[in-house]
Amino acid sequence: MNRRQWILGTVATIGGVLGILTRPSLKGVADFRSKSRFFTLERRKGRWWLITPEGDPFFSIGLNHVDPASLRYPENVHIWREKYEGSTTKWLRESVGVNLRSWGFNTLGWEQEVTVRQWAHSRSFTYEEYQALGLPYCHMLPFTEFHQWEKHTRHFDFFDSEWVDWCDYVARSRCAELSEDPKLIGYFYSDCPTWIHTRPQNRWRGPVFDPEKLNTESGRTDLTKLATQYYKTIHDAIRRYDPNHLIFGDRYEANAPIAWEVIEAALPYVDVLSFQDFRDPVNHLAEWHEKTGKPVLLADAARIKWQTQPGEFTPNDGSWYAETLTELSKNPGCIGFHLCGAYQRNKARRYGLLDEMENPDTENLDPMIAANRAIQKWVEEQR
Repeated sequence: MNRRQWILGTVATIGGVLGILTRPSLKGVADFRSKSRFFTLERRKGRWWLITPEGDPFFSIGLNHVDPASLRYPENVHIWREKYEGSTTKWLRESVGVNLRSWGFNTLGWEQEVTVRQWAHSRSFTYEEYQALGLPYCHMLPFTEFHQWEKHTRHFDFFDSEWVDWCDYVARSRCAELSEDPKLIGYFYSDCPTWIHTRPQNRWRGPVFDPEKLNTESGRTDLTKLATQYYKTIHDAIRRYDPNHLIFGDRYEANAPIAWEVIEAALPYVDVLSFQDFRDPVNHLAEWHEKTGKPVLLADAARIKWQTQPGEFTPNDGSWYAETLTELSKNPGCIGFHLCGAYQRNKARRYGLLDEMENPDTENLDPMIAANRAIQKWVEEQR
């Protein structure tokens, strides 16, 4: 046993008595100040913070959806070839990283982007690509594909040995590679999982669990067992290969039905409750933090026009973003806000902070930049 393991074991013993641990992996002890090689969680002066490896408070201001394919259309591929020499790492280093910093974002929230509507997202970044970006980041692990926007994949049987084997494969294929990276903040699972709801495009497969069964005690017990199996299996797989990083779990759709049994099953196995919310994120995140005591993250949100047609583009509302970010900072449980960007618009998502020719949406970026800088100043004052 090395010195770090001995210290963590001692903290775990004390935390078990005081009831202040935030997760089974024994990281994120409340009101316990320390430096770590990795991002952790702490409760300081009555609010939750992410804590950097250097020991400083950190409020995650993230941008989602960053895909180099948006710069490879016939009309703009010359930029890709001439300016970035066909290199994703050069593009990340010289475009994405530079712009995110100048705009006041401090995190890559989730890189994968819409490819074709209601189809799979683009691929994840590699370890080398994350290093080229040079920013803290979160990584989504593809344990399941029961996203509310996905229409092709059947559900896993969470009690089948194949599910356990698959989770182990996902963890060793990605977590083992990222486990020593101090810039990795933590892991997400599914985006807007359809535990007890569906959308028109995936009604054929139904929800993971029949919501009608929640009308009986036995049904609620069954969902608790099912969700516990899901979260425990994933947690244990990650921890076999990465004992270091935070677990953000599923990114729940805050405006769809959410079974308490699912949340309750997740609580021992995640560090943070993560939500997508395009309607009322400030109030919803406050409610979930008050109800559970867990730190909460607005993992995906924006105000845009949804019902666009091919060829029609819509801006991301910068004033709404600035107001929402400011209000979220008043929630003592909120540790960050990741904007449903995207970095550069494509013809599927149809909105982004840059157009296809790399022209910035200055009108909406200006209030975003001002709000981001104000939050960063506020965080610096907490040190």
